[in-house]
Amino acid sequence: MSSPDIAGILDKSKELDQLRKEQEEVLTEINKMHKKLQATPEVVEKPGDNALAKLKALYVHAKELSEKEMNVSNLLLSQLDALLPSGPPGQPRRRMGNEQKRKRMKNDSDISRMSPSVRSQLELFASLKGEQVAARVMVTQEDAEKEEWLVVKVLHFDKETRELEVLDEEPGDDEEGGGQRKYKLPMTAIIPFPKRTDPSSAQDFPTGRHVLAVYPGTTALYKATVVNGHRKRKTDEYLLEFDDDEEDGALPQRVVPFHKVVALPDGHRQ
Repeated sequence: MSSPDIAGILDKSKELDQLRKEQEEVLTEINKMHKKLQATPEVVEKPGDNALAKLKALYVHAKELSEKEMNVSNLLLSQLDALLPSGPPGQPRRRMGNEQKRKRMKNDSDISRMSPSVRSQLELFASLKGEQVAARVMVTQEDAEKEEWLVVKVLHFDKETRELEVLDEEPGDDEEGGGQRKYKLPMTAIIPFPKRTDPSSAQDFPTGRHVLAVYPGTTALYKATVVNGHRKRKTDEYLLEFDDDEEDGALPQRVVPFHKVVALPDGHRQ
């Protein structure tokens, strides 16, 4: 593991700690508002009182912080996953020895002692059934495996193995008949999309930021650079330049809906 890798992990850990501190502060303010409303419920009926508006704003802020924590946690897990040595080729994914089974049983018995953030993350992934997400899969091209990011549909989430069964709904063009494909993937290979009905749930990526986005007219995600953010443009779309998308010596600017743009994972190798 190189020094830059370690530095990146430490930076994400610090960011995670800061988000949790901010969440605790917001929760404290929410509890204060609850006590105030319980003690003097008639206050909300007074002209000009904005207690309920403040409470709503606090809940919106808490939701944003929670989603940011989830995104940072996913990026940190992806970074760690990329650095961990993989097993030998051809090794069955689900086969495990007695020692691994004992570890799995111990992990299951510790579920009740999970941190709130971990429980929240498991609940989030369980709620993704039927939703489209971005998934990192390995595909075979010209007898070589290549990592790709695709739009897939979540069929099932197993809380015990922490694996998701997903479906690539786009028919392939391989020799096996070009049918739809199913994958079983770890949580670290999945990035939820922002809710298309709620632009405020999306991260506001600044100009110049590298992101992962669905290329128009496809179900594949590629690295792109933000030319203009959707909030700055006051629309529900980003203006992006995709890497290796050169036309006539220049990179064309593509319009992509906000709900098809996510943070670029650390260690992205596509």
